[in-house]
Amino acid sequence: MTADDRDAPSCGRFEGREHVLPVRIYYEDTDFTGVVYHANYLRYFERGRSDALRAAGVSHTDLLEDERPSAFTVVRMEIDFRRPARVDDALLVRTLYERIRGPRLFIRQRILRGDDLVCEAQVEAACIDLSGRPTRPSRGLRERLAPILDATD
Repeated sequence: MTADDRDAPSCGRFEGREHVLPVRIYYEDTDFTGVVYHANYLRYFERGRSDALRAAGVSHTDLLEDERPSAFTVVRMEIDFRRPARVDDALLVRTLYERIRGPRLFIRQRILRGDDLVCEAQVEAACIDLSGRPTRPSRGLRERLAPILDATD
């Protein structure tokens, strides 16, 4: 472990194929009643997806510096809000990269407070080149993601 690793914030951990990221709710995340503002769940889901990639050995910087530079964009997200999260809650963002089909990645995410399901999302992301056109993820990227995926095309 390097000094940089010790000083870096945690990017969570994998439990099997599912990535788990702890998130604490601060006052800034809430509305005037102390309940998490609905749009902030999108931020928590984004952190979960990004840190799952990071923990799998894929950084956004690496994607941009690859011989075929690429990035990800969310093209579809379906969210179900089940229970409100509140200031001071300790949540877990659970992210499961299910499969890759062509340029698309299918991801299932849940936010839990203990055993209580707070929010869940089905996400479809696309791998794009720097001009914004869909592109298949590079072989290297698919290889790094293979251990956490159910299936690839």
